[in-house]
Amino acid sequence: MSTITAPDGQVLFIGVNYAPEPTGISPYTTGMAQGLAKRGHRVGVITSYPHYPWWRIPEEHATLPRRTDAEGVTITRVHHYIPRRPGSLRRALFEVTFGIRALFSHWNSPSVVVVVSPALFASRLVALRARLQGLPVIVWVQDIYTLGVGQASDGAGSRAVARVERSLADTATRVVVIHDRFRRMFQEDVGTSTPIDVVRNWSHVPDVSSAARAATRQRMGWGDDEIIVLHAGAMGAKQGLENVVHAAREATRRGSRVRFVLLGDGNQRTHLESLGGDPRLQFVDPLPDERFLETLAAADVLLANERPGLTEMSVPSKLTTYFATGLPVVAAVDASSTTHDEILASGAGPVVPAGDPGALVDAIEELSDHPGMAAAFGAAGRAYRAAHLTPDAAVDAFERTLASVAPREVAVRA
Repeated sequence: MSTITAPDGQVLFIGVNYAPEPTGISPYTTGMAQGLAKRGHRVGVITSYPHYPWWRIPEEHATLPRRTDAEGVTITRVHHYIPRRPGSLRRALFEVTFGIRALFSHWNSPSVVVVVSPALFASRLVALRARLQGLPVIVWVQDIYTLGVGQASDGAGSRAVARVERSLADTATRVVVIHDRFRRMFQEDVGTSTPIDVVRNWSHVPDVSSAARAATRQRMGWGDDEIIVLHAGAMGAKQGLENVVHAAREATRRGSRVRFVLLGDGNQRTHLESLGGDPRLQFVDPLPDERFLETLAAADVLLANERPGLTEMSVPSKLTTYFATGLPVVAAVDASSTTHDEILASGAGPVVPAGDPGALVDAIEELSDHPGMAAAFGAAGRAYRAAHLTPDAAVDAFERTLASVAPREVAVRA
């Protein structure tokens, strides 16, 4: 045993995503809150009703209680505006209305407040109240808005977002980011002098078994001779999935055995479907956890795709799940992106240029032609996950951050 310092009172997480949302940021906020609770911390969460990636509250979640306890965590949910199609202005209103509801919720006297960004504007409102009450604030950054908005648009809007993000960071007692490159970019592009810690997102699923592979492929209508390339998760603007639509057309033109599968939902799905059907492209609705993992394991290749020009805005949360499957991962991303560096560091698969559908099909067909190489990529991804992306390592790191802002001497594992 060794000793560190940790908060004496409640750790309060305020973020718009939490279980039972199945994807995106939710598994990490949920996992961290529950992990800290298991180690004896008092933990509270103020969050929304489940709405992502659907951008609506599914009927089965609409009747969740406003206040409940689960896995040692006290959860408070608030109703707020949720846009069906979250463009820039609607997304901002969504965040602000959540922030206002969180701002006026009962906080139960926390010792430290952890705000999760996204949502940036909500986090800024909440941080203001926390600092007025003299509470330490940790800003947990999953996406860097300044980079994302700057890559998507120019002008007064992007400058305003950059000012809000810097103001949030400057208000914080400490900032937590999910990758070493995020720390550098936050220091250089956001321009804050607030201390920054790195807490890696982890793989929140066990090693994924392929035991149900044959039955799953039959259920999904996938032929034994098809090369199934699966992209799982949100279908938003930053994923740039038009590239996959064009790659499917290229596969059809070549008479290739490659079939692309887009599993999930998001505000671009209708647009992608409107681009026209193709026999080499399949859309699949979000699946329950067990069925989702079986479907991933039944594929041949997993895909990370990003819009050309996207650099260091985020690390796709899907990678931590992908690495659990033992399958190769193809990344269609810019060389300047964090995803590019993560795939190279893991050795989980090849990288091809973003927005180049021909190169994407070439890489997939090469993996199919060299099964030994594909297996080696998959094994490397799984090994990288075991070495660097475990829940215990993340909770250890987050406890060190908590200890630095709200001290109390306690015993913890060495």
